[in-house]
Amino acid sequence: MAERSFAREVEDLRLGDGDTFRGEGILAITKALLQSGVAYVGGYQGSPISHLMDVLADAKDVLDDLGVVFQSSANEAAAAAMLSASVMYPLRGAVAWKSTVGTNVASDALANLASGGVTGGTMIIVGEDYGEGSSIMQERTHAFAMKSQIWLLDPRPDHECIVNLIEKGFELSEVSNTPVMLEVRVRACHMHGSFACKDNVKPAHTIKDALNNPKRDVNRIVLPPAAYEHEQEKIRTRLPAAVSFVRDNKLNEWMGPKQGKVGIIMQGGMYNNVIRALQYLGLSDAYGNTQVALYVMNVTYPVIDTEVAEFCLDKEAVLIVEEGQPEYLEQAINTVLRRKDIQARVHGKDVLPMGGDYTAQVLLGGVREFLEKTEPRLLGNRPPAPDAAPVLNHPAVEKLKQVVPARPPGLCTGCPERPIFAAMKLVEEELGQHHVSADIGCHLFSILPPFNIGATTMGFGLGPASTSAFNVKADKRSIAVMGDGGFWHNGLTSGIGNAVFNKHDGVFVIVDNYYTSATGGQDILSSRASNKRRKTNNSIVQAVKGIGGQWVRQLDRTYDVGKMRDTLKEALTTKEEGPKVIVASSECMLNKQRRVKPQINKAIKDGMRTVKERFGVDEDVCTGDHACIRLSGCPSLSVKQLDDPLRDDPVAAIDNSCVGCGNCGEVAEAAVLCPSFYRADVIHNPSRWDKFKSEVAMSVIGWLQRRRDRRRPALEALA
Repeated sequence: MAERSFAREVEDLRLGDGDTFRGEGILAITKALLQSGVAYVGGYQGSPISHLMDVLADAKDVLDDLGVVFQSSANEAAAAAMLSASVMYPLRGAVAWKSTVGTNVASDALANLASGGVTGGTMIIVGEDYGEGSSIMQERTHAFAMKSQIWLLDPRPDHECIVNLIEKGFELSEVSNTPVMLEVRVRACHMHGSFACKDNVKPAHTIKDALNNPKRDVNRIVLPPAAYEHEQEKIRTRLPAAVSFVRDNKLNEWMGPKQGKVGIIMQGGMYNNVIRALQYLGLSDAYGNTQVALYVMNVTYPVIDTEVAEFCLDKEAVLIVEEGQPEYLEQAINTVLRRKDIQARVHGKDVLPMGGDYTAQVLLGGVREFLEKTEPRLLGNRPPAPDAAPVLNHPAVEKLKQVVPARPPGLCTGCPERPIFAAMKLVEEELGQHHVSADIGCHLFSILPPFNIGATTMGFGLGPASTSAFNVKADKRSIAVMGDGGFWHNGLTSGIGNAVFNKHDGVFVIVDNYYTSATGGQDILSSRASNKRRKTNNSIVQAVKGIGGQWVRQLDRTYDVGKMRDTLKEALTTKEEGPKVIVASSECMLNKQRRVKPQINKAIKDGMRTVKERFGVDEDVCTGDHACIRLSGCPSLSVKQLDDPLRDDPVAAIDNSCVGCGNCGEVAEAAVLCPSFYRADVIHNPSRWDKFKSEVAMSVIGWLQRRRDRRRPALEALA
C-alpha cells in the first residue's frame, strides 16, 4: 500500500500530440519515458523517486497497452543488472533509484554495463538526494559517472527541459553505446509544470522479440581480453561520439547577453536558485531574462570543451556554481581553459561554500561576492538584497528558540517500532548496555532521544552485517536491528545468512512493518496484504529458518512491551549458540491510518455505530515523573501545567493526535510506572444502550465529584 495513489493522474500518461501535460515532475518523467519508446523499466524505491515507482505500478494498464515491461526490483543491483537486456538487443530500458546509496549498491553491475557498452539506449534515473533535506550521507552522483564513464544529465528544473533530456538521453546512449544517468533533485521531482505532449511510442523492439531471437556478441562480454579493449573504446570511440551529439543537439544552454566581462557556469539543476539570487540582486526577472551571461550544463559529464572555451573566450572571469564537493567541474573547466590558453579567471569554491545545499540565500552571497570582485558595475543601482547571513542568527529566531522546546525527529504517532526500543531500554536497565548496530529505515530514529540506542549504521539491510566483527565469546552479546525492507533488500544473505554460516552468537531483531515503510509503504515479499500483480505473504520466519536459523521467535504484536522485553532478555541470556533472531511484527501505523481512516469516516457518515479508542492520563493520579515519555517518546505525549498551586511539576498529557495504539499504557505497565493511564472509547452514532450507559456513568461520576467538593474545605482546614 504505497503512501500515495496515482490512479487518477496516470490517465494523463495517455495524452498525445497536441495535448498539454500539466502535473508533477515525477509524472512528466514517466510520460517522457513512454514518448521515448522505452521497452522495459525497473528500479527500487527511495526518496526522491519513490513516487516514480508508485506511478509506474499504478500505470500498469497504460504500460501493458504499449507493451512495456515494468518490474519493481529487489534492490538497486537487481535493477542495474536488468539493463543488461540492452547490451545485446536494441531495447530501450530505464531504471530508477535513490541517489548515491542506490548507486553504491548497483555499482558492480553498472561498472560492467558501462565497460561492455550497450546496443539499445539505457537510462538510470537517479533521485539526487543532496543538501539540507537529505536523509543520507552527503555524496554526489558525479563521481560514479566519471569512474565508470557514464554520461550524466543534470536537467534545468523545467518540465520541457527534463522531457527533452530524457528523449535525447536515449539517443545519446545509442549513439555512443554508453549508459546515461539522469539526476533529478527533490524539488524537480515534486515541482508542478506543463509541456507539450507527443504520442506515446511502442517499443520498436520488444523483450518478447529478444527472447525469440537471441543474440550473442563476445566483444561486449566483460572478460579479458575484451575488457582491455573496452577501456580504449571508451576514449577513442564513445567519448567523441557523446561530445559530438551533445554539442550538435545543443543539450547545454546559453542564456543572457552574448557579450560581457563575466559569466556564470552552472549545473542545470542549480538554474532556478541562481536565477532567484540574480533576481534579488536586480540582475534578472523570474523568467530568466538575465543581465549576466549563463552557461547551463544540462550535461555535466562529459564536459564539452569547445562550448566552455567559446563561452569563456571573451570573459575576464566566470563563476562555477557546482553544489557539493569535490569541485569536479571547477577542476575540469580550469583544465580546459589552461590547455586552450584562455585567461578568464575561474571562481567557484572561493566565494561559495565547499559543501552544503546551494539555496538561493547561499547563492545570493556567493554571486554578490563574485560580482563585487569582478564586475561591481553590475551591482550599481540595485534594490536592497536580503542578508546572505544565516537566517538562524536572526533575533526573532533566537527568541523563538526560548519558547519552543527542541524536539528531535522521531517515529510517527503509534509507530509499532517504538515499543521495541522501549523494551530494549527496559532490558538495558536490568542487563546493562549492549552494542547495538542500527540500520537504514524508520528504526534509525532509535539513535535519537528518548531511546539513544544504536552505535553504527552502514547501509540498507546491513545492520546485522555490522555486528559480524563482534562474534566473540564475551559477557554480553551484540544486538542488530533491521527492517523488513532491508531484510529482503540484502539483509537475508549479508546479515542472517552470514550470521548462520559463521555461527554468530548475537541477537538479530527484524522489524516487520508489513511494508517498506521508510520508502513510502510499497509492498514487499512479506507484506500481509494481497497483491494481484505480485507474490506477497512470504514469511520472514520461514526464510530465516530456510537458510539455517534455529533460534527464531515471532512476535506478532510489538505493542506487548512486556513480551517484547522478555523475549529480548531470553535471547541475550540463553545458553543456545548461534544467531538469535526475533521477528517483531506489527503494521506500520501511518499506512494503517491511511487505510483505516477513510473506512471509519465513511462509516460515521453513513450513520453506523463506530468506536474509536483513545488514551488519556488522569491528572489526579499522575505524579509528573514523566518516565512514560522517556520510555515512549510518542509525539502525542506531552506535558500540561496544572492550576493546583501545590503541584509545581507539569503532568503528562495526551493530545488529539493519539491513534489509540496503547503503547503508552503498555510501557507504563511493563515498566511498573503508574496507573494514571486510561483508555476511553469515543462512540460515534451511539446506540440507545450506549446513551443509557453514558447517562448512568455520568450521573455516578457527578455524584462522586459533588461529594468530593463538599468534603474539600474540611480537608483543607485539617491540612
